[in-house]
Amino acid sequence: MKYIFLFLVSFLPIFSQAQDQQEWLVKLGDKAPDFSFTLADSSLKKLHDYKGKVVLINFFATWCPPCRKELPRVQQEIYDRYKANKNFELFVFGREENWDKLQPFIEKTGYTFPILPDAKREIFSKYANSGIPRNVVVDKEGNIIYLSLGYTEAEFDKLLALLAEKLN
Repeated sequence: MKYIFLFLVSFLPIFSQAQDQQEWLVKLGDKAPDFSFTLADSSLKKLHDYKGKVVLINFFATWCPPCRKELPRVQQEIYDRYKANKNFELFVFGREENWDKLQPFIEKTGYTFPILPDAKREIFSKYANSGIPRNVVVDKEGNIIYLSLGYTEAEFDKLLALLAEKLN
């Protein structure tokens, strides 16, 4: 039994690395996968339309408790601070949610940042297979410079520091 335990423990680092690799379909330094999306005014956009700007992409769901903790901070500490900055864009995508879920959520919460549908996971699936909330920061050249999964105050503070460095 002791040998079986030692054998299994020896594979934990490999299993952990495999799990980490499955968390994201992209990595730091990659060109951000391009995608199309429709804004609330019905205009069609592509991520590459925002080259030359720092873009924060957030994936969430209206039912997700960690997302609900993170989004007030996104509003107050990111959007309210940088919405007038011509070098910044923020897009928050409701994973597997359409306007029928998002519009009541927007009205209830009063969020003013762009919340957009990703009803079929078409955007999300370019970046990850599962798990929310997620944040992706794309630099002015279109490279991924930040990735986070889940919400903790410490990790969110790292995101804030990176945005301050890139936008101030």
